[in-house]
Amino acid sequence: MNVYLVTLGCPKNEVDSAGMVAMLRRAGYVLMEEAEEAQALIVNTCGFIAPAREESLRVVGELARRKRPGQVLVVAGCMAGRYGAAFRSVPGVDALLPTERWAEIAALLGRLVSGAPPAPETLPPGAGLSAISGASAYLKIAEGCSAHCTFCTIPQIKGPYRSFPRTELLAEARTLREQGVKEIILVAQNTTFYGRDRGESDGLPDLVEAILQAVPDLPWLRLMYTFPGHISPRLIEVMAAYPQVCPYLDIPLQHAHPSVLRRMGRPDNVEEVRALLHSLRERIPEIVLRTTFIVGYPGETEEEFRALRSFVEEEAFERVGVFPYYREEGTPAARLPNPVPPEVAERRRDLLLRLQQRIARRWGRRQVEKRVEVLVEGVGDGGLMVGRSRWDAPQVDGLVLARGQARIGEIVPVRIMAASTYDLWGEVETTPIRYSEGEGMPTADAQPRSGRECSGTSRPSRSTSKTSPRQMTRRPSRAAAQ
Repeated sequence: MNVYLVTLGCPKNEVDSAGMVAMLRRAGYVLMEEAEEAQALIVNTCGFIAPAREESLRVVGELARRKRPGQVLVVAGCMAGRYGAAFRSVPGVDALLPTERWAEIAALLGRLVSGAPPAPETLPPGAGLSAISGASAYLKIAEGCSAHCTFCTIPQIKGPYRSFPRTELLAEARTLREQGVKEIILVAQNTTFYGRDRGESDGLPDLVEAILQAVPDLPWLRLMYTFPGHISPRLIEVMAAYPQVCPYLDIPLQHAHPSVLRRMGRPDNVEEVRALLHSLRERIPEIVLRTTFIVGYPGETEEEFRALRSFVEEEAFERVGVFPYYREEGTPAARLPNPVPPEVAERRRDLLLRLQQRIARRWGRRQVEKRVEVLVEGVGDGGLMVGRSRWDAPQVDGLVLARGQARIGEIVPVRIMAASTYDLWGEVETTPIRYSEGEGMPTADAQPRSGRECSGTSRPSRSTSKTSPRQMTRRPSRAAAQ
């Protein structure tokens, strides 16, 4: 029996979709690339903010309209739980499967589709922990969130924070490496909260070290979705000591004025945040910092917005996503007075993005003539390759585009020759990057070293098939504000 699956939203959703695929394949289903070829259609939705819900409704509506007799349509994921009522009125939707019940997908299809294979009695090993894309993989280390950000619905959708067992994560990391994965990206709603739900005070550094000891030949390990109040001195030291850890950190800060941060339910000591950023740059001089900000939060004044602009200019983040505030029913923020008009929020977003573009261009120009490592994610017939550096996460950051021979999945040296606002351009060099003493890959026992050779810039399409040069253009950033 054939299945068609669409995944919307963040990397955590991609991991859930990979778990569903593993479950369905174990049952005997075949995954199809076209909806017309499948008996069952599944949409794994995102319900984080209004635009994500609108996209989910649009995709489900399109599939429902195209549905032929005998097909079933299942709406799964975040929106299926909290916002399930929005789909009950959509003709053609046969069932809802909330995000916490993704493992029931085979049993659900068994009830909906005549002649469907029986559901497996157990989950496949690693199902729900990882999702592979090319030579990279997301490894989800926890589910849920126990923070109290006043604008966010994630705790209502996902429940409280639950760290996954370390032994299972290490086993999955070994499996990913055996399958040829060269970059593991740790994700959760807050990776730096790992272990705190079960009494550990600082579990993420220990997990990072354990992963690197379990897979000492892993080239890249990347950390996403960190929380400023939980980034410990020990985590910074581990990042600096192990050369496999990419010199990159994703820290959604959301704002930089204490009053706005208090209204958001976020840490409001901006000077502590500045000290943290200083510590990261001092200990890891080549680090690239990504963050996200919300503008137009209820009550945000021009003075508070100017403070945010000044903060962004002074701290010179290499990667920034900016989002207008979206009112979410059922959150404390929805009850706040003094809403900011949408046109004012959009103007502030545009001003902040223009400032960030100037900062990004300056950073890009400083990379020209550098020799960087690039993970190849696409190749063109004309000798153009596209990939990412250690400074760039999939989907949200820039690309490195280079002339020269390379194969998808390789890590190759590229000499940077030019830079645009978001991307770097260069030439593939034939001599592999060699590391001096104290740099590069660690020894087989994954002991920490003191230094590291860093890489380039930019973000690629995540396709693993051959791509023509004109197709290898940069997609708009979809940086997650979560």
